[in-house]
Formats: sequence, C-alpha cells, structure tokens
Amino acid sequence: MPLDIVIGAQWGDEGKGRAVDLLSKSSQIVARYNGGDNAGHTVTVGPKIYKLHLIPTGLIHPDVIGVIGCGMVLNPQTLVEEMDMLRRGGIKINPERLWISDAVQLITPGHRLLDRAQDAALGNGKLGTTGRGIGPAYTDRASRRGLRAGDILDLEFFAGRLRAHLEQVNLTLTESLKQPGIDIEYVLKEYMDYAVQLRPYIRRIGPLLQEALKDGRTILAEGAQGTLLDLDQGTYPYVTSSCTTAAGVFSGLGLGVQPVRAVVGVVKAFQTRVGAGPFPTELQGDLAVFLRGTGANPWDEFGTTTGRPRRVGWLDLVLLNYAREVNGLNELFLTKLDVLSGMKEVLVCVAYQRNGDTLTSLDFSGDARMLDGCMPVYKTLPGWQEELRGCTRWQDLPAAAQNYVKFIEEHTGLPVKTVSVGPERDALLYRD
Repeated sequence: MPLDIVIGAQWGDEGKGRAVDLLSKSSQIVARYNGGDNAGHTVTVGPKIYKLHLIPTGLIHPDVIGVIGCGMVLNPQTLVEEMDMLRRGGIKINPERLWISDAVQLITPGHRLLDRAQDAALGNGKLGTTGRGIGPAYTDRASRRGLRAGDILDLEFFAGRLRAHLEQVNLTLTESLKQPGIDIEYVLKEYMDYAVQLRPYIRRIGPLLQEALKDGRTILAEGAQGTLLDLDQGTYPYVTSSCTTAAGVFSGLGLGVQPVRAVVGVVKAFQTRVGAGPFPTELQGDLAVFLRGTGANPWDEFGTTTGRPRRVGWLDLVLLNYAREVNGLNELFLTKLDVLSGMKEVLVCVAYQRNGDTLTSLDFSGDARMLDGCMPVYKTLPGWQEELRGCTRWQDLPAAAQNYVKFIEEHTGLPVKTVSVGPERDALLYRD
C-alpha cells in the first residue's frame, strides 16, 4: 500500500512540479488534494513548458492516472482550458486517465468577483490573494451552500443551484460591496456547456483510491502551495484557504489514515513568497534582483498563476525545521541551487533574535505575529562562481555548493536526496 506525499516546505513556488514529475515515473496514480487554480506547477520537457494549475503534474506521463480530490476547489473554465492545452501538446486526456471527485467544490465567476472586491475593500490590510475565487469558494463549502461537481450529473438541478448562487453573489456585490453585478444568464449558458464536457470524468474518488492501495498500486499525493500558507499552521492570516500540509491528504482524497512511505519536502535553495505577510530574511536591491531574475525566462521568480514578482530572501532554516515537524518530512528535494552560482558568499538563517533572546525554533501556532520583530541570525558560507547547469552527478558540483547542501542536511536532520540545477526535466542530481 505505497502512499507518497510531496509537500511544499516554504511559502509555495518551491518547484514541486519537478519533484512530482520525477516521482510520477514510479507511480500509477497522482492526486491533487488541496487548493485550486491559485497553484501553478511547471514542468519543462525538452522545448515544451507545461504550466498546470489544476490537473496533477503526473498526467504528463502516459501511464499515470490523475485525480482531482475533494479537498480542492475547481474552476471548470480553467480545467477545460488546461485539458485542451495538454491535448494540443500531445497528452492523452480522457475519463480513464483523469478522475474528478464528485465532492469537489466548484468555483464560479461570482466567486472570483467576490475575491477581488473583498480583498480590495481591506485597503492597506489586504492579503494579496490571487483573485481566483479560492477563498469565497471555500467559504461557501464551510457554509454548506457550495456547488459540487456531483451536482452537474443532474443538469436541471445544477442549473437551479447555480442560478441561486449567482443571485446571492449579485446581492452581495451590489448591496454590500457597491460593485457591479454579474450577468447571470451568460454565466449559466457558459457553465452548462462546461458541465456537459466534464460529466464523464466525475467519480466517487475515495473507494477507487482505497481499492488501488489494496491492489498495491502507488499513489503520489501532490501538494499545492506550501506549509507556511496552510490555513491552520501557516502565517495566519496571510495564508491560503486550504490545508497545505501532509495531514490534508487523507481528508482531501477520502482516504483513511494509514502508513505513508515517504513525505518529501520540496525546498528552494533560497526563500520566496507572493503576497503580504512577514518575511524575516527578505532582501531588497541588487541581491533581490539577482535571485529573482528579470522575468525574461519562464523559471524566473514571477508567479506562475499571477505573474507578480515574488519577494525573495535567504534560506530560512528556522521555518524549514518548522515545516519538517508539521509535515513529518523524511527527505528534502532541493531546487534552484544553480541560481546561487556567481555569489562570493551565501547566507543562511539559522536562528532569530527577538526581544534579546536567540530562538533556534519557533513556538509558531500559526500566527503571523509570532514572526514580528524576529531578526534573522545568519551563518555565512562560501559561495561559488562555477555554473551548475550541465552538472550530471553530485560529484560534479563545486565543493562550496556541496557544502551548502550538507549544511542544510546538518541543520534539519533530513537527507537532501535530489538537487535541481536547471529548469530542464533532466537537470537533476541524485544522492544515495
């Protein structure tokens, strides 16, 4: 019953698509269990770059089944467009290869309008959401008035529920937020078309996955966003609206709690985040530009979903150790080590100074205020000038780059088993 989990160990954007793509080679099923199209996983295969927001990354492999779990929120428009994009790229998409949970919540244009209007209404206190309707859709789920994929199996029932939802959205937009309403008839026509297209893909996911595990098939759970964006364990309130940690796998896929073979934490060689919130190791100026890139390349530090420039900083081992504990990580997958090439020295945060105390760990409890006033304590390591792209073995790395990886291992107690040194699919180094 092999169940593997890939988790983002930072604020998202760690390069989880690379890890999932690699591990999918030995998996039969790859399942997304949280979030929506606010997530963006990128995989480069030769000249082709696949940017996926809803469909599990593993579906790029021809023999893998992709699953959209009930812990997600699903925008039908995004999904249909993504399916068409993959087909144009030569990827086979059909109901045998892509399963959609009948319990997954649906996102509508109404949710997206509410998301943007509500965040804008916060003024200087806005959270900086992606505007994709994620929060309002999860709010409807918790309020027990959400639309579910299973509803579209009865088109007349779905049309009635969608109309009632849009009427309520219009009331909120026009009366509470003083914004224009939505064209209900246009959305109804558009979404009924999506419903017809997606009906054949809808399944009761839990029993199918449980049976697959009993049969010995490997399931890879593909996390979205990152640990520090978890609704309960992240830097609240600057978080997403779903469970981004390993604990969300079971409820998000309809699986009972059971042994997990591997929990892989994907971590960038430095730190990034999008949106508002605390960031103890954040950099400005030339160093930030160096780490972020200019945006000329698809793998520069600009949001896959939003296109916004990411905030960047030095690697924070205090927060990485927190992610290790919250998820039960047992190995690390390190990405973008090549970006640090050309630096004379590289800094790593190993502790915080706060109110005169030195903190090597954080009693975090998911409150962003815990990081207020935390000043990073850095360890300075030698940098390296050599270009890492083109390295094919661990032994090819310069000694300073190897020592940087070993330093992370020593301070987390976790083995770094895989290191990426470029955006290409095969730009990976493996360690025993």
